[in-house]
Amino acid sequence: MKIELLVIFGGQSTEHEISNFSAFSVINTLDREKYNINKLGITKSGAFFLYEGREENIKTGQWAQDFKNLKPAYIIPEEDGAKLLVKEKDKFEKRKIDVAFPVLHGQNGEDGTIQGLFMLYKIPFVGCDMTSSAVCMDKVLTNTLSDYFNIPQAKWQAMTKKEYIDNPNKLNEIAELLSYPIFIKPARAGSSVGVTKAENKDMLISGTEKAFQQDDKILFEEFIDGYEVECAVLGNDDLILGVPGQIKSAGTFYDYESKYKNAESKTIIPAEIDEKIQKEIMNWSKKIYFAMGCSGLSRVDFFVEKQTGKVKFNEINTIPGFTDISMYPKMIEKAGIEYEELLNRLINLAKEKWSK
Repeated sequence: MKIELLVIFGGQSTEHEISNFSAFSVINTLDREKYNINKLGITKSGAFFLYEGREENIKTGQWAQDFKNLKPAYIIPEEDGAKLLVKEKDKFEKRKIDVAFPVLHGQNGEDGTIQGLFMLYKIPFVGCDMTSSAVCMDKVLTNTLSDYFNIPQAKWQAMTKKEYIDNPNKLNEIAELLSYPIFIKPARAGSSVGVTKAENKDMLISGTEKAFQQDDKILFEEFIDGYEVECAVLGNDDLILGVPGQIKSAGTFYDYESKYKNAESKTIIPAEIDEKIQKEIMNWSKKIYFAMGCSGLSRVDFFVEKQTGKVKFNEINTIPGFTDISMYPKMIEKAGIEYEELLNRLINLAKEKWSK
């Protein structure tokens, strides 16, 4: 019997387009002999639709304008398991949900919001639970927990919008503590949206205001002159680690433009680091994964200082980019697990975790 799989994509975050691209790769790869795939798109305005048109339109984002193939849909709880309620004209159809696969990036998709809905409705789902998703999405919470577990990372400070309004001079204290250049980041935005590398006081002020356009809580971090290295983690209790990869950004740092629009940015797998540092990154990846309460999958990002070789934790991403050429699948592939098998394992891990 086929598994009734609910693949969810789109969403209201700044990473809507990236989610579409990732979802297309997932849907296009899954074996239709194993899975009956229900494609649930979330528009930028937050409406839920079952999409039954050309899958290529998911990749391009045109699905949301393909009105003849959009059916309003709702996830509803029932005693024998949650259902997808699909409206067609004046009739409603209920569809079983065996496993949900949220291919959503950023706010309202990766931050515990939709994970909480799955848990409330007892739907097995791919990825981290509500709490770990929320902690990993919020960089201030991530850094706070990292300090508690003595995980090496950059020096940092946090500020809310109210604190900034009440005491804008606090920026002077932050500059003195961290020294220029300083990275300013929205606490809960993905893909480096709203991030600034401030070289002076004017840039610190403008970067702070830019970050507050994305979030009412922001993070300040000291600059680390290092290589950006990532590690893929797969599993619930027993973990498989991908081969760490390295980012070579075309920009001054790996921002949204460098990630998705500049062809000169490069990823290298395996990373150009020695074996000792590679092992250290893999060991820290395991510790961080468990410290944050992760399950299913995550990508753990680090800096390796150029001068000292010291490894510093940067951030953890619970739903990384998921095209077949994205960093996470490629690192796992280097560890011997092909893309299609990775998807199968993630779905099986979801069933295993939530059937307990």
